[in-house]
Amino acid sequence: MGGPGASTVMAPFVHVNPKGSRFSDGRTGVYYAGAEMETALRETVYHYEDFYRDADEGIIRTEDMRVMVGAIDAVFHDVDTLPAEDRAAVLAPESYVASRALGHQLREDGSDGVVFPSVRNVGGACVGAFRPTAVRIPVQGGHLSYHWDGARINRVFDYDSRVWRDL
Repeated sequence: MGGPGASTVMAPFVHVNPKGSRFSDGRTGVYYAGAEMETALRETVYHYEDFYRDADEGIIRTEDMRVMVGAIDAVFHDVDTLPAEDRAAVLAPESYVASRALGHQLREDGSDGVVFPSVRNVGGACVGAFRPTAVRIPVQGGHLSYHWDGARINRVFDYDSRVWRDL
């Protein structure tokens, strides 16, 4: 994959988070996206809060965040098709044990990725692409800035509307 915007898709595969993620133990990258803006916001806020807690930062405003809008061009495994007990384990808010095992198995089976209900935004939907070829190059939407109050991200600034929103 190459060309304008390709680095956005390639980044999670090139700069793999060594701590891992919901569907990866940190040895492979996954491109995550929310189907709705609110879902993407809630998911990224959760993970940035984790990052800032680890960094033991004081009160700060993060680097500006870009909203990327794109499409998925693949058939993904649907977590909603799992038996209720397995589904609950895969979607556990604070444990990635079952979801990482599922991600590993699906990747081994040649899957392009997974679609799953958001754990951070009830009613929202997410995708995790295991291969960059499953993702079309996104275009930039708006700009946001997250405010870290020393304990959590408590508000978000939307540059388009020029409004701070409390979380």
